[in-house]
Amino acid sequence: MTDHTRRTLIAGLAALPFARDAHAALTPYVLATERRSVEFTYTLSGTAQTGTMPVQSAQILIDTRRLQNSRVDVAMDVARARTKLPFARGPMLGSSVLNAARYPTIRFVTTKIQLGPTGRISEGATVTGDLTVRDVTRPVTLKADLYRRPGSAVDDLDTLFIRLVGALNRHEFGASGYPDLVQPMIGLNIRAEIIRQD
Repeated sequence: MTDHTRRTLIAGLAALPFARDAHAALTPYVLATERRSVEFTYTLSGTAQTGTMPVQSAQILIDTRRLQNSRVDVAMDVARARTKLPFARGPMLGSSVLNAARYPTIRFVTTKIQLGPTGRISEGATVTGDLTVRDVTRPVTLKADLYRRPGSAVDDLDTLFIRLVGALNRHEFGASGYPDLVQPMIGLNIRAEIIRQD
């Protein structure tokens, strides 16, 4: 995404009317049905690998006047996680890693959204939230982008696109199986299309 696109989004948000109370400012959005998974990366025996985990449910409330007041609560379906290596899926879902039988969901709930120094997303926005894996909850901070559909009107916020990028240490959540084969850091690359609900 170009800086111009980011600036256009910010200009569109700034142009919205301000005569709304705090509750009215939180607008519900839903995930587009065709984009309901989270991509993750990991290193197995020195080789980078990828996988996906479907989103089970998502509550998304966007404050278009003050983006830092927005809220996200997302649950992911652990049992339906997939990797490009079929033989790695069983161990990943097993008791020493994600333990899908006992902990069927992973949940992320925002606690803080930090915009750039002058309130711009293009200057390094971050989203911090509580991530719960295997019933262990720890804070995780992700780099964030939010932008509107290319070519849409400046004030058209019906469809927005979100990208969140970051990483976590799986050992901090007790998912420590196969330490000789799988590195501790797991990358997250979340791309989502969200649609405003009236």
